[in-house]
Amino acid sequence: MTYVIAEACVDIKDKACIAECPVDCIYEGARMLYINPDECVDCAACEPVCPVDAIYFDENVPEELSQYTKYNVDFFADLGSPGGASKLGVIEHDPEPIKSLPARQH
Repeated sequence: MTYVIAEACVDIKDKACIAECPVDCIYEGARMLYINPDECVDCAACEPVCPVDAIYFDENVPEELSQYTKYNVDFFADLGSPGGASKLGVIEHDPEPIKSLPARQH
């Protein structure tokens, strides 16, 4: 695992991180974004541009958000590593705990 996107991204999906990512490894789910751990090169370009501070290096994910590391893994369990997010668009495959969160107003 490398970088993880956590709860602050749910229903926000600003996408500044996608524009900054040099390897196109940030995928868009229906309710949030996910970083593919097999495609990420740990450049850290995404982290400082996130306006809601939702991106963490895996070792720095706050304990109260640690489940998001698993959600990120779950998102890619069936998808694998397609080799780039931009060609896929929105993937309606958020893990169940993300789908079941109450909608956030922004």
